[in-house]
Parts: sequence; C-alpha cells; structure tokens
Amino acid sequence: MVKGIIGKKIGMMQLFDDQGKLVPVTVVQAGPCVVVVRRTAERDGHEAAQIGFVDGKPPRKVTKPRAGAFAKAGVPPTRVVAEFPVDSNSEAKPGDTVLCDIFAVGEYVRVVGTSKGKGFQGGMKRHNFRGGEASHGSMFHRAPGSIGASEDPSRVFPGTRMAGRMGADKTTLKRVMVVKIDLERNLMFLRGAVPGGPNALLRLVKA
Repeated sequence: MVKGIIGKKIGMMQLFDDQGKLVPVTVVQAGPCVVVVRRTAERDGHEAAQIGFVDGKPPRKVTKPRAGAFAKAGVPPTRVVAEFPVDSNSEAKPGDTVLCDIFAVGEYVRVVGTSKGKGFQGGMKRHNFRGGEASHGSMFHRAPGSIGASEDPSRVFPGTRMAGRMGADKTTLKRVMVVKIDLERNLMFLRGAVPGGPNALLRLVKA
C-alpha cells in the first residue's frame, strides 16, 4: 500500500464532534492519484512509488523521460508528481489508482506544504522582536536594534536576524488528525490549519 497521497487545500470550516465540541478543520482534496513509477529495493535501492495528482488540465509541456514514464504506465500526464514510500510487500503497480481511503478517521498524518508568502517584512513581524517605546519623543519604535559591535569583530555575523523575505518556506506538520473522510468527493477533513493558501498543493503521509 502506498503510504501517502497528493492533495490540494480547499479551505477551512468547522465541524462538531461526537461530544458536541466545535472542531476547526481544513478541507483537502486528496487525490485521485495514479501510480506512474514503482521503485523496488532490488532495482532502485528503496521501496517507493511515484504518483501523479489527477486534477483538471493536463500539463502543457512534458519532458521526454516523464512522457515515457506516463506512456509505460498507461496513464495520461499529470501536472504534479511526487514519490511516497510503500510497504515492501505492496502490490502497487503503474496504472493503479490511489485514493484517500488509504487513511482512516482518527489517524494521524504528516502534512508537507509551502507556507504563505508574506513578502519583505521587518524584524518585529518576521522574528517577533519587541521593538522600542511607542511613546511620543521616542526615536526607536520598530527598529531591530544593534546588529553587532563596531570595533570587534567589526562585522555582522551570518545568520543575524534582520528584516527580509518572510514566508513561502517548506513547512511540515508532523501529527495532524484526520477528522472526517468523504470518499465520494475525495475530501479529507484535517484538524486545525495546514500550510499554504487555497489551492496550495500538499503531501499527506502516514505519520
């Protein structure tokens, strides 16, 4: 069995659990996906499967190696392809369909995505600096403060926290609970928030 699937973030909503408590959830379109390439320990050194996310328009351009892999699997090209581990005794083969039924309600998954981009931000927003006094007459409101001594070492050390580009980073959530699964619409409802905005692509892997 393939241990993961590619999904697309739809948005957030709320559900009520069995105790009547309000639970915030993220709705993810998980699949359908197709197996494109099957990796084996004898040939490739590890057990894995490359799967493609079947979603809307096909890609405009496909490289020859990738097109050959799709043709060999007998499936149309997809825009997104990712590799996931599989069980050593898995019978997954090229052309098979992967759906969100590989997960179960109450199971924990690892979610990998790209966080929202915030653009160029100052030190207070980017690194949670306290800032200076906000009172009248202060000359130090949102500045970062000292970034190094002037005489020794007379330079700024690499990695010093300053203003700069914020967000748009690879982000991993290690344990996210599956609250609900809708097999008919290929939807998974994950507890809490996950990285990215609407239509962001996600990798969901068994935790």
